[in-house]
Amino acid sequence: MKSFIEKCCDQCWHSPSTPCELFVACSVEGPLCHNDDKCKEKYKNLNEALRYVSTDIPVIFIGMGTCGLASGADKVKSAIEEELVNQNINALIVPTGCVGYCAREPIVDIKLPGEDRISYCEIQPKDVKDLIKTTIIDKKVYKKKLLGSYGETKDGIPNIDEIPFFKRQHKVVLKNCGVINPNSIDEYIAAGGFKALDKALRILTPEKVIEEIKASGLRGRGGGGFPTGIKWELAHKKKSDTKYIICNADEGDPGAFMDRSVLESDPYRLIEGMIIGAYAIGASYGYIYCRAEYPLAIERLEDAILKCREYGLLGKNILDSDFDFDLKIKKGAGAFVCGEETALIASIEGKRGMPRPRPPYPADSGLWGKPTVINNVETFANVPSVINMGSAWFASTGTKTSKGTKVFALSGKVVNSGLVEVPMGITLREVVFDIGGGIPDDKKFKAVQIGGPSGGCLPDSVLDTEVDYESLKEVGAMMGSGGFVVMDEDTCMVDVAKFFLTFIQNESCGKCVPCREGTKRMLEIIERIPVRYGSNGDKTEQLQRFKGIIHLQRLAKVIQDTSLCGLGQSAPNPVLSGLRYFRDEYEEHLFERKCGAKVCKEILTYEIDPDVCNGCGVCLRKCSAEAIIGEKKQPHQIIQVKCTKCGMCFESCRFDAIKVN
Repeated sequence: MKSFIEKCCDQCWHSPSTPCELFVACSVEGPLCHNDDKCKEKYKNLNEALRYVSTDIPVIFIGMGTCGLASGADKVKSAIEEELVNQNINALIVPTGCVGYCAREPIVDIKLPGEDRISYCEIQPKDVKDLIKTTIIDKKVYKKKLLGSYGETKDGIPNIDEIPFFKRQHKVVLKNCGVINPNSIDEYIAAGGFKALDKALRILTPEKVIEEIKASGLRGRGGGGFPTGIKWELAHKKKSDTKYIICNADEGDPGAFMDRSVLESDPYRLIEGMIIGAYAIGASYGYIYCRAEYPLAIERLEDAILKCREYGLLGKNILDSDFDFDLKIKKGAGAFVCGEETALIASIEGKRGMPRPRPPYPADSGLWGKPTVINNVETFANVPSVINMGSAWFASTGTKTSKGTKVFALSGKVVNSGLVEVPMGITLREVVFDIGGGIPDDKKFKAVQIGGPSGGCLPDSVLDTEVDYESLKEVGAMMGSGGFVVMDEDTCMVDVAKFFLTFIQNESCGKCVPCREGTKRMLEIIERIPVRYGSNGDKTEQLQRFKGIIHLQRLAKVIQDTSLCGLGQSAPNPVLSGLRYFRDEYEEHLFERKCGAKVCKEILTYEIDPDVCNGCGVCLRKCSAEAIIGEKKQPHQIIQVKCTKCGMCFESCRFDAIKVN
């Protein structure tokens, strides 16, 4: 052992009679090995420094994930650095990833010597002077932007876990996110990192690792939900001179940012999980397939891989175990279809990313024809906890068929948007209203779209459905990778179906006819629904619209049954769930030619209420189609045949004289 990960005594790594139960220098929970006095003394200062428990200067943690940076965290950091210089304050600034509460970024935590770490939210550069003076100089709580404490609840300061957004969460994958510096391997080790790898390599055989994963009930978190242990076992049993393990970080779902946050906030957890998986199946090489649109995630991954090599955690003879494994990053070009495992393999091989028929499955013949295991970021990030805590601990959370937790990207029309990790079995209603805080601006809940473009839109009537693989399928949705988009009363479900079908049609690789042509026909049918035809009453166009709707479900069934890959097979789901739960909305568009949400502009009618209009002329001047006429200070009117439905008149009227129907 070299550098930080060196053996603390001769017996620690070499005597089977006294195996070290904890990874050397990884924890202050001790004892680190049977010779604990020597170990504790040797690593005491290092561990305490990494834990920030005995620093004699203030420590300032700043959330520097993509969400924090988008909210101005880099400017806040610069303002803090400047203020510390101005006040001649010696403090340590630690960048972290995202704690998950994206709606309240930028988040800044301050830890004074001997005190609990306290979190402040929505900090802007203008707040920094008061923040530093109140917390560091006056040693008081800056209550104006207080979020919570990482210690005991006292003096009106809630514990961070008692805040409604965090209270129902159960963090396993996200445990370190927003808490430690993602660029520091030492901090990850101090927080218990690589203990699982040490345990696997020293104590467990590959077969035993696989048995633990199988017994835990861990299923693939990428959407399909295939049992991870069985997948690993298939690859382990396959005889081959070379095997590969791949992390699918090609996160392409609209509104999804789970993988990105883990990669940016805790990259070492992913790497540790991949090394354990490689040991279990006998792989010598691994790839992290990450979309190039995640530059910060890739930067932190590259840095983490280099440091793991320096510490002897990647490369030859890992932890003196005779196990060799190395890892590299493959940047994806943003094709949604490359989230499908066989298309992903083709992309790594330098080919166009297109799915191929299965069998053979990748566990038999994957990358370059060799046995290959592919799991997504969240799946690998669960592995260290399973090995550390045991399969029974992991399986104690969740439902009968869906064990553990699930990470969701909670977004859309919800008060508390962000990244949440909840136990399997929690209801959709609890996620939306207890964690998400409900719908802003006193609007009514309409639907939640779960599972990405291949998922379904679920109404209030099924919000008490439990979050697990089977229950979501029963109500017409799917777990997916973790997209969770909330919609309010101003959302048109026909427009939502058009959005997702447009996305699927644009992202279809075109290899199979059902997906390439079938989704195109479905999109054409949906696009016809809100179209306003000419005043001549073209019966052919109207007939096309009704015939299309009649055939829509049958066409969707054909696409589901005959498409080559899972993406095509699930492509009709948003439309089918819309017809199942929001049929009245489709019928309103078809028969009444109305859009209750006032989104489909072509079938809207703009009218001026003569009792309210005072003839100010603003709408007349704004109308580029010259569809508004009227004398000054007299009620105006709209010529319907000229109206282009642009809505400029409605937006410009200061007297609410224009009505939309």
